[in-house]
Amino acid sequence: MTNEQSRKTLLMVEDDLGLQKQMKWCFEQYDLVFAGDHDSAIKQLRRYEPEVVTLDLGLPPDPANASVGLSILEEVLKLSPETKVIVVTGNDDKANAIKAVGLGAYDYYQKPLDPDILGLIVDRAFKLRELEIENKKLLVLKHNQPLEGVVAASDEMLKICRTVEKIAPADIGTLVLGESGTGKEVLARAIHQLSNRSEERFVAINCASIPDNLLESELFGYEKGAFTGAVKTTPGKIETAHKGTLFLDEIGDMPVSLQAKLLRFLQEKTIERIGGRDEIVVDVRIVSATHQDLEKLIQESLFREDLYYRLSEFTIRIPALRERQGDAIVIARAFLSRFANQFGKSVRGFSDEAVLAINSFPWPGNIRELENRVKRAVVMADKRQISAEDLDLKVDSGGEEQLPFNLKEAREKMERSLILRAISQAESNITKASELLGVTRPTLYSLMNKHDIANLEES
Repeated sequence: MTNEQSRKTLLMVEDDLGLQKQMKWCFEQYDLVFAGDHDSAIKQLRRYEPEVVTLDLGLPPDPANASVGLSILEEVLKLSPETKVIVVTGNDDKANAIKAVGLGAYDYYQKPLDPDILGLIVDRAFKLRELEIENKKLLVLKHNQPLEGVVAASDEMLKICRTVEKIAPADIGTLVLGESGTGKEVLARAIHQLSNRSEERFVAINCASIPDNLLESELFGYEKGAFTGAVKTTPGKIETAHKGTLFLDEIGDMPVSLQAKLLRFLQEKTIERIGGRDEIVVDVRIVSATHQDLEKLIQESLFREDLYYRLSEFTIRIPALRERQGDAIVIARAFLSRFANQFGKSVRGFSDEAVLAINSFPWPGNIRELENRVKRAVVMADKRQISAEDLDLKVDSGGEEQLPFNLKEAREKMERSLILRAISQAESNITKASELLGVTRPTLYSLMNKHDIANLEES
């Protein structure tokens, strides 16, 4: 960041031209903006959004009275509550100075002007404001920071992340529902990482990928000689996950006969290996997932209702990628960065057409499909930016999600979408993003906070 970019703005509301000239050399380290009356003060405040304001309470048309200055103070704090206002009063007007502090002024200074003392007060105000901004950015980032392994910016997914943070410490069975490729295992791992079992093992098994006749032995283990080929005693996935978390992916594909044995384990907290007689106590948290409609399977007698209620003490539904406004491009950028480093490619961004194509494509394969397309595009790309052609996507300007009829809701939705697109196009550089949007950095930070968008600016 250059010195020009890092200079801070100081608004001085002062009608005395002689004092204005004196201020210029006293505060040459700041970008000084002057105003001499109420209207110009509010105009400069809106235009430059200064972090600190010095405000002379004795302003025209009634300089002998502090009413104009106090009125400006109230309006400044209403428009920009975080701005540090230092009121300047006559040496015999301490009462109005105290009143101003009571209204919300940061500090006060009594004339005659001493540049060194006023300079200390102004510098201290800037440092405090800087700390407040940094703290707010960290809080926003913490509030919006998705779970480990989860890349998201949409309201829907951020709400799910907050839900996971709440339920993870509670040792309850959790069922994760969602289409294939939406990231159900990633969410299951996040639950494990935030739980009291995080130091123990996370064991995953896909119930759909293992033949029915082998799934029981995979889950419960077997004793030596239990069947042909059982040359040694082998613990199953449940036993291996003792004290940790067992993730049962595609639980809807588990055979009904095996569901009964799983239910017994959930009730008794003990297992018996195939061919064994001893009951083995196992302490494990079960997180299960499926893309199927379990309630429909229950009606068709393909899934046990009692098992369903045991597994779904809490249910999380992950929306499809097409339903998560703004997430596709954010996730695509994360994949781009990963694969560019992995393959040693100099690709660093997406073209405007690629961004539009990513945002408008329905992604039937969800995040898994997006990952595959970005990976292939990084390998095949000849330029520094990924094009829609590299992604094998067509630009469909009419494919954007329909905006709601409610004007306020539509405006909010479009505003958030534009901010996300600008941040993405600027490769998370807030200065560039603010230039693309035609607003100042403070305004963009304010908008990001308004829409719960994390500060992704690269250090």
